[in-house]
Amino acid sequence: MDASDPARGPRADAEVVVDLAAVRHNVRRLRELVWADAESPGEVMVVVKADGYGHGMAQVARAARQAGAGWLGVATPGEALALREAGDTGRLLCWLAAPGHDFAPLVAADVDCTAYSVAQLDEVVEGARSAGRPARLQLKLDTGLSRGGATRDHWLALVTGARHAEDEGTAVVTGLWSHLACSDEPDHPANAAQVAAFAEALALADDAGLRPEVRHLANSAGALLHPAARHDLVRLGIATYGVSPAPDVVTEAELGLLAAMTVRGRLVMAKELSADDGVSYGHTYVATGPERVGLVPLGYADGVPRHASSRAEVLVDGRRAPVRGRVCMDQFVVSVPEGEAGDEVLLLGPGTQGEPTANEWAAWSDTIGYEIVTRMGARTHGRATRVWVGQEDT
Repeated sequence: MDASDPARGPRADAEVVVDLAAVRHNVRRLRELVWADAESPGEVMVVVKADGYGHGMAQVARAARQAGAGWLGVATPGEALALREAGDTGRLLCWLAAPGHDFAPLVAADVDCTAYSVAQLDEVVEGARSAGRPARLQLKLDTGLSRGGATRDHWLALVTGARHAEDEGTAVVTGLWSHLACSDEPDHPANAAQVAAFAEALALADDAGLRPEVRHLANSAGALLHPAARHDLVRLGIATYGVSPAPDVVTEAELGLLAAMTVRGRLVMAKELSADDGVSYGHTYVATGPERVGLVPLGYADGVPRHASSRAEVLVDGRRAPVRGRVCMDQFVVSVPEGEAGDEVLLLGPGTQGEPTANEWAAWSDTIGYEIVTRMGARTHGRATRVWVGQEDT
């Protein structure tokens, strides 16, 4: 029986089920949405950093490639090299290395390396010399996020240095890119300002003689909501996993996306409370009368947000069950008028059976859906066994 079958129930105390067919569907659907009206459709990069946003980096990468993703993106050098060790050979961008990093292994593994500064460019070039081959180099420009990337005052020095590296044969500039600060807020003035700043940076690079393969500014929300930010390539992060990047603007259903993650388990016990019985640490919830509660064997060590205490709900045998009291490290309590030990609990999923979605958990926790899915099943040797379904042989 398929692990995603709702009739099967969890195989362990708890499990994170990742539907790779949903990932493939989402990549194809997003390509269709982003490039449907383009005269010359561009590329998509699927971002698989942070262990594929909690879904499994190597597994998601394989599914994304199967769905036509020409590029993958990761944050750290370790992630990039792990993907290469897992067998991925396609275009792969890495963008977050500390000063003093040895870029030679990345260059040797044909990973596109990002430079934020002239100093980092010099380190990439040194890595190329050590590897005995030109580095595939991308330059990140800060257009208003004020995070990673060269600020406007340093653009000229960076693009000039990159052109010099090309001339001496130590690098090939494959991309120029930046990142949007407010893409999930369509009317925010920062969006237009960053699009304009990026255009200025591209013109400066062109004047310096750089001819990159790709120029990219748009993340998931940017790709979907800001056509002017699309350029040659869009970076698809959270939307790949079936979570809307701008839930207040457009829902997953409206986008035609399918949530790839389901988190499920079983009640380990159920018991009766009397009026005035306090529940969990601090007795932040006190029963007002007789009440039956059940114990869910997952907690904040497994990625269940403590901020959702006494706010969240789960699905127990088809009924919403509110969380009572504080979420603990390994467990939390829910109200289950007819619950019994062994009853199935759906913590998170597509919502098709009435279970909460990632964005519902985000609202209960005053955060974003990204954080919810990325943290689920985080305990290294925990109960939340991760299971992949919907796999497809290449």
